[in-house]
Amino acid sequence: MPLAAIFGAVYVLVPRWRWSTRWPMVGTAVIATASVVYSWFSGRNYRDELVEAGASQLHFQDHAEHADVLLWVCIVFLAVALLAAWALGGPSPLASGRGARPKHAPLVEWSTTVMLLILVVCMITMTVATGEAGARLVHG
Repeated sequence: MPLAAIFGAVYVLVPRWRWSTRWPMVGTAVIATASVVYSWFSGRNYRDELVEAGASQLHFQDHAEHADVLLWVCIVFLAVALLAAWALGGPSPLASGRGARPKHAPLVEWSTTVMLLILVVCMITMTVATGEAGARLVHG
């Protein structure tokens, strides 16, 4: 997820590199979303097994709440990354011009840029918070 967030930030903040960071941003966003969905389901199954074995549900509450938020942030990030790959234009340094994208209306470009930057910060923040809550769960 941090790699997807870094690609998203570079894609938004460095327009001349958009031609080379578009597909890595989309690819890492897809992989990050798939990883979070898999982790979310496996975490729920693991929690259910431990609760059946006698563990308290309250021990898992903080980590589970962070994971729920992280899941939705990641899904929305994927959607906005796909939108940004379509909406944000930029030049290509190649002589053929291959990879260049036409510009859209300024409102579309600015709103997509702002949304993606906000989601980059949210993804990094929620990744750290979820990991911290998981570490506290395991290591006390």
